[in-house]
Amino acid sequence: VQLQASGGGLVQAGGSLRLSCAASGLTFSSYTVGWFRQAPGKEREFVAAISQSGGISVYVDSVRGRFTISRDNAKNTMYLQMNSLKPEDTAVYYCAARMGSPAEMKLNIGSHINYWGKGTQVTVSS
Repeated sequence: VQLQASGGGLVQAGGSLRLSCAASGLTFSSYTVGWFRQAPGKEREFVAAISQSGGISVYVDSVRGRFTISRDNAKNTMYLQMNSLKPEDTAVYYCAARMGSPAEMKLNIGSHINYWGKGTQVTVSS
């Protein structure tokens, strides 16, 4: 199983980036998938998650209204459109997959994360 995140980079505050997470080796449509991030010196935190069908998505308060998570099950790929980026969004972003609901992923309850991808660096300059 492999989750490959891409799309990170350096952007000025107020700019946009689109992250992708390509999955292989698993039945992608059976998993809730989501994004986490870890800034230097901080713990990894939940960012967003989307349900198996794509019909339900949840976000951490700090990104709601600026970030949009989506998925394309035909392409085994998940996306994170990040707009109005702020310096505090600077972090390594990781994609993850698990059973259960997006809310459970956000609250870290129920099942555990089954698969993690390697991160992609997002740097927002002021």
